[in-house]
Parts: sequence; C-alpha cells; structure tokens
Amino acid sequence: MPKVLLGFMGVGKTSVANCLENEVIDMDSLIEKHIGMSISRFFTEEGEASFRALESQFLNELLKKKNEGLVIASGGGIVLLEENRRLLTLNRHNNILLTGSFEVLYHRIKKDEKNRRPLFLNHSKEEFYDIYQKRMLLYSGLSDMIIDTDYLTPQKIATVIGESLVNLSN
Repeated sequence: MPKVLLGFMGVGKTSVANCLENEVIDMDSLIEKHIGMSISRFFTEEGEASFRALESQFLNELLKKKNEGLVIASGGGIVLLEENRRLLTLNRHNNILLTGSFEVLYHRIKKDEKNRRPLFLNHSKEEFYDIYQKRMLLYSGLSDMIIDTDYLTPQKIATVIGESLVNLSN
C-alpha cells in the first residue's frame, strides 16, 4: 500500500516529498492540474465541499495503487471527511504524520506569499489555532509514525522517512 504523508498546512509535506527517492504524488498538485486552476481559486469559485469531494475521489484512487514505494503527500484537510478517515484507517501502518508547533506553522504560512491559503486568510489567529487543534487530533488518530518538523530540514525528514520505509519493508 502507498505511504501517506499527513499533517497541517505549512508542515512541509510537499517539500519533504520532493526530497524522497520514492515515487511521489502530491495531491494538491494533482488536483490543481486536473481542475486547471489553483486550489484557492477553486475554493472561491466552487466552494470547499466541491473541493473535498474531489480530494476524496483522488485519495480513493491513489490508495488503490499497489506500488509499495509510492508516497502520497496529502492536503492538510484530507482528514476532514469521514470517508477519507475510513480510507486512511484501511491504510494503517502506512500513514506518516508530520507535525510542527502551532507558532512555527503559523509563521511559515504567514510568510508564504506564493500560497495564499483561504483557511488562513479568513480566520483570526485564535480561530486558526482551534482548526489546528481539531485537525491534529484527527491526524494523530490515523498515523503510525510521527515526525516533528520544527527543527529539521526537509532533507533530514526525508532521510528519517526513507530509513523507516526500509525498516518497515524488512
């Protein structure tokens, strides 16, 4: 079964995935290519519910792949739908949670001018913290390996994951 990188926005799922030697599929990039626009624009034009349904469809298809070396970098909200949590539960022993402290992630997201995230832009810091807390509970309940990213480079995190994948396959 594929390995799935889970975690809140700004934690570095895509950056870490790009450092891995495995075949990697970034769900956000895949969806953007499919819809022909940015996710933030799609959110604005079609709404979050439409995006989540599309995200769920892609997750279902990707988890059917038999490629043991495949790593899926999921979107930060992948855990919001019950169906996605069910799919990720079926993928047990293959879900890797990248974590970070709220303050570190908040500042990463705030300074990321390239990716202006609607969830970040439309909520106060306190509301955003509540969202972070709720999602962290969902991520941790689905994850088999947890890596704190606060003080690690994407390359170091990729090395830790790579070593773990080798150990899991032995």
